[in-house]
Amino acid sequence: MAKKYVPEPFRIKMVETIKMTTKEEREEALKKAHYNMFNLAGEDCYIDLLTDSGTNAMSQDQWAGVMRGDEAYAGGKSYYKLVEAGQDIFGYKFIQPVHQGRAAEKVLFPLLLGPGKFSISNMHFDTTRAHVELAGARAIDCVCPEAKDPSMIAPFKGNMDVEKLEALINEHGKENIGMVVMTVTNNSAGGQPVQMKNIRETAAICKKYGIHLNIDAARYAENAWLLKLRDDECRDKSIKEIIKEMFSYADTFTMSAKKDSIVNMGGLIGIKDNEDLYRDVKGRCISFEGFISYGGLSGRDLEALAIGLYEGLDEDYLKYRIGQMEYLASRLDDAGIAYQSPVGGHGVFVDAKKLLPHIPYYEFPAQALAIELYREAGIRTCDIGSYMMGNDPDTGKQIESEFEFTRFAIPRRVYTQAHIDIMADALIAIKERAETIKGYRITWEPPILRHFQAFLEPLEK
Repeated sequence: MAKKYVPEPFRIKMVETIKMTTKEEREEALKKAHYNMFNLAGEDCYIDLLTDSGTNAMSQDQWAGVMRGDEAYAGGKSYYKLVEAGQDIFGYKFIQPVHQGRAAEKVLFPLLLGPGKFSISNMHFDTTRAHVELAGARAIDCVCPEAKDPSMIAPFKGNMDVEKLEALINEHGKENIGMVVMTVTNNSAGGQPVQMKNIRETAAICKKYGIHLNIDAARYAENAWLLKLRDDECRDKSIKEIIKEMFSYADTFTMSAKKDSIVNMGGLIGIKDNEDLYRDVKGRCISFEGFISYGGLSGRDLEALAIGLYEGLDEDYLKYRIGQMEYLASRLDDAGIAYQSPVGGHGVFVDAKKLLPHIPYYEFPAQALAIELYREAGIRTCDIGSYMMGNDPDTGKQIESEFEFTRFAIPRRVYTQAHIDIMADALIAIKERAETIKGYRITWEPPILRHFQAFLEPLEK
C-alpha cells in the first residue's frame, strides 16, 4: 500500500503554467528530437524530470537576495557572504565559486590528473568521467557489490568497495592514481547514500598511499539526511554536524550547487587547507570562469547560493524532499515495478533492464523506457545506463553499464502529489504493454558526452 504523502513545509506563492499535449503532438516532438530527450523543447514536457540540476524553485528569501546581489567585478559583498557560508558549513579554508559543477571539474581535475593517471570513484557521473578523460586520464568505478542488485535492500548502496579500491591502487601503482572521488550521494548508483564509516575508511586508504581525496558534493545535504535516518552513528547529530564530519575526511570538493543548494546556476570548489593548490585553482578560474570573486556568476547568483546552502540543510524540508521519493517508490512497489531500492535521495531510478528484459544493453532499454514515458504522458526522464556510458575511449566499443536505469529526477519544491501520481500511473500503463516496446540504435553521436546530442531511431524488429 502506498505510503502517506509527506506534506510540503511551504506555501505556493507563484505558479508557472505548463502545456498539455496530445499523443500525436508528442510523437511528432520525439521524431523532431531524434528520440533524444535533451533535444525536446522544455515547453513540450508536461512533467520535466530530465534532471534535478538547476530546475528547483527558489524561496522568497533567495529571490529577495537576488535584488541584494552585489555586482562588483572584484570583492563584492555577495562573494564574501558565499565564502563565509561555505567555510561555516564545510569547514574548508578556501571556497571558490564557479558557474556549475562541470566548471569545478574543468578547473581542478587537470591539476591532479593527466595521461597515464587514473581516477577511482564509487561511481563517476557523466561529466565527471568526461573531465577525467579530457585531462588525459582514465576513470575506474569501484562501487560496493550491493549496488549492483537493484532488488536488494541495503542502506548504503552508494558506498565505495574499499577492498577493491586498495587492490586497484596496488594494481595500477599509487603514483598513477591522481585522485579518488567520493560521490555523495552516488548518483549513477541511484542517488544512494554513502555511510560515514565508508567515507572514513576510504580516506584512510588515500592517506596510507598519499592519494588526493575529492568529494563530488552535489547532493551533500541529501546524503547527510539519509545518514541521519540510516546510520546509527549519525542519528543524534544535526545535519550540519554530519556534513562537517563528511567533508573533514577529504582534501577538496567539487560541487554543482544547482542541486542541494536549490539554485538555478552555480558551483563551488572547496580546498581544505592547501594554499598552493588554491593558488593554482585561482589562476585557472581567472582563465576559464572569470575573476575569482565571481567565478562566472553574477552577484545575484552568489547571493542566492549563499542563502540556498543553508536552506538545503533544513530538516523539515529534507523530510519532505526524501518523502516524495518514498511515496513514488511505494506506488511502484504496489505495481510490482522494480527500481534501485531502497529509494535514494534525488529521484527514483527505475530498473529498465527488468521492465524491458527483451531489449539488450546495446539497444538501450533505459532510453527506450524514457522515450515511452514521454510518449505516454509527456514525462521527460533520462537514461542512466549504457546509452549514457558511451563508448570505451581506447577501444571505441559500446560500454555495458552496471545498470540500466531510467531516472526520475525530481526537482526541489516544484511538483505536487498529483504530479507524482501521474508518474506512477504512466509507468503502470507502460508495464502492461512492455513486450511491445522496441530498442533504439544511434545514427549519429559526438565523441564525448554523446547522450546530450546523439540522434537515435527505433529498431523495427
